[in-house]
Amino acid sequence: MIHNLSRTTSICSTFLGELRDCTIQQDPMRFRRNLERVAEVIGYELSKQLEYEIVDVTTPLGEASVPMLKQQPVLATILRAGLPMHQGLLNIYDRAESAFVSAYRKHTTAEDFDIYVEYMAAPTLDNKTLIISDPMLATGSSMVMVYKALLKHGRPSKVHIVSAIAAPEAIEFVQRHLPDTVSIWVGAIDRELTAQSYIVPGLGDAGDLAYGVKC
Repeated sequence: MIHNLSRTTSICSTFLGELRDCTIQQDPMRFRRNLERVAEVIGYELSKQLEYEIVDVTTPLGEASVPMLKQQPVLATILRAGLPMHQGLLNIYDRAESAFVSAYRKHTTAEDFDIYVEYMAAPTLDNKTLIISDPMLATGSSMVMVYKALLKHGRPSKVHIVSAIAAPEAIEFVQRHLPDTVSIWVGAIDRELTAQSYIVPGLGDAGDLAYGVKC
């Protein structure tokens, strides 16, 4: 299932607009914060799909029966660009366990590249809800590889993919290579992917804008 937040107008549209703005992008701290805020909005919307149980809570004046999250999800992200969105989701699911995966492109030509996973730290995932975040879902190759790598730590009961911006090609690729129970949550789906696998209009390189240009 695809959840595209740009189909309805909300404050998330403002955060995405600032993420795309070349002038605002010159402030790395604001760029990181906007990624964080997009993830907070998506995290809230996603929370409506999770399971709850009624818990009696003692107040200063009595007791209240309230729905409480039945199980905290596991929050996984792809280093390094995914860290701001991971923090945004952690702001919503503040007692969640975390998983981190290092995945990167190694170009063989200007247009072709291989995906490498070099580092992974994760709790057990058996029968848990797994949320994987990465700001840009461009080709979908990294996301699919990270999902398969995480399965070494167990089989989650439900998987949600969270991105700020996605390309149609990535959506199709993920749907083709991952189980149909996987849900995709995006701030927006842009119109195309270049031959070099950059999303257009996109926002540029999220990792470089958040943390500086890498060598």
